[in-house]
Amino acid sequence: MMEVLFDRVPGDPVPEYGGNPRWDGLAVNFVESLDGVVALPDAPGESGAIVSGGSKTDRFIMGLLRSCADAVLIGAGTLRVAANDLWTADAIFPDAKDLYARIGKLQPPLYVVSASGNVPPPKQPAIVIKGKRTPQEILDRLRADGHRRILCEGGPGLFSELADAGLVDELFLTLSPRLFGRFPNDARKALTDRRDLRGMSLDLRSLRRDGSHLFLRYGTKSRT
Repeated sequence: MMEVLFDRVPGDPVPEYGGNPRWDGLAVNFVESLDGVVALPDAPGESGAIVSGGSKTDRFIMGLLRSCADAVLIGAGTLRVAANDLWTADAIFPDAKDLYARIGKLQPPLYVVSASGNVPPPKQPAIVIKGKRTPQEILDRLRADGHRRILCEGGPGLFSELADAGLVDELFLTLSPRLFGRFPNDARKALTDRRDLRGMSLDLRSLRRDGSHLFLRYGTKSRT
């Protein structure tokens, strides 16, 4: 069970979360090790479970955020390393399926960004946004379909592009008590990739704890 250490997010709370997990606009969700690793090149699939150390609470929050979203957005690289995954609330944490169904969508639509359009067929219905698009054009595409609350689940390259364009409204970050180390040309990825974000300032909105895992929520603009 999560311990709420700090929270100043208004709105209707979800008791199991201890607050309101919903957001306005575009949110991004990642799990990161203490030394800043979010993706491992030799992982047998998506790296999140390894980086989190198999945290059940991290998976619960992933499902919760998906259920709150109108749509889930990922990059082609994320799909390629996890082509057998499902980006749905009920798939990531089936034990909370009834809760997710009460507060939102079990299976929000999935959008995949791919400049080449060359992506493996996902295990769930998905809309592939093909061609070189600006971050604003990507968001406009989802909003044209009526989606307002969008959840991006990576990877670091897509997140960095969206952040650099000033389009990210909130960041949900699980800080995992693990160390992986870094060395030259190791191909391990950090939270951001290939962008100079110029010391972008974030605003802490909530902080939760489960054991030695911390669950942070940041806004990109100061809110009261």
